[in-house]
Amino acid sequence: MNNRKVGIVGVGHVGAHVAYSLAIQGIVDELVLVDTNKERVESECQDMLDALPHMPHRTRVWIGDYEDLADCDVIVNSAGHIELLLGSEDRSRELKFTVPAVRTWADRVREAGFDGVVLSISNPCDVVTREIAKHLQLPKGRVLGTGTGLDSARLVTQIVRKTNVDPNSVQAFMFGEHGNSMFAAWSCATVNGLPIDQMAKQDPRWDFDRPEVEQLGRHGGWVTFSWKHATEYSVATTAARMVKAILHDEHVLMPASTELTGQYGQSDVYAGVPCIIGKDGVERVVEFPLTEEELSKFNDSCNAIRANIEIADSL
Repeated sequence: MNNRKVGIVGVGHVGAHVAYSLAIQGIVDELVLVDTNKERVESECQDMLDALPHMPHRTRVWIGDYEDLADCDVIVNSAGHIELLLGSEDRSRELKFTVPAVRTWADRVREAGFDGVVLSISNPCDVVTREIAKHLQLPKGRVLGTGTGLDSARLVTQIVRKTNVDPNSVQAFMFGEHGNSMFAAWSCATVNGLPIDQMAKQDPRWDFDRPEVEQLGRHGGWVTFSWKHATEYSVATTAARMVKAILHDEHVLMPASTELTGQYGQSDVYAGVPCIIGKDGVERVVEFPLTEEELSKFNDSCNAIRANIEIADSL
């Protein structure tokens, strides 16, 4: 029987919740926790160990170093400095911390022989994901970010609030940057397989204010952040779901930040788009027939990502 091993780089608010989500759901057999703050990682590891006797699945949890990640199936990068976002609604403010942080571990992991998949959470997600891919030099698709996967879930949350339906019946995507330029692609949103446009003609619940719902979805993370100064449950469950899709080779449709090579008219940029996710990470990008207006918004969002890439490359 294969041992499903996952490493967590950065065990702060988010990393610790990701570890807990993976363990409590029985997704992994082994967790390696890595953090430059030894007191923090020891604290989180002890808390996890104390919880294991009451969990439904046996999981080995231990503290390691970057070289211990070499044989992991998946590495989750959640190293960040969330306090830099206080007083702001701009995820790119973490860039000058998170990009250099990647450079402290990615080369060491590559040199140790890592040949798995990396899922990145750290802000700004699209830029950090690209930085990891640049250093690890893995096959295309093996490095991906949670990106608009989380934002799409927030969009669905707002749609459900307006319509009072089961969230599993709604498929809706945020595209582009995991940041202020993301947008909802309403042209490919469906409920129970039917386009929302069609549903709006049949049921007045679906004739809601789309710009309002889109903004609520875009702003949802900041509502969470405003008091607790972190987002934890939402991003952790998103990451755990994506890790599960990779470990079980699900070939499932999920939004993720990935490298574009001509899809939606974009190249040489990592951005959030619907993808098929399996054992090799992003297996392919799914191209929905966006409207001209949506394609224009996507172009603008990708340019916002490129502006942050220029800053990252100058560090």
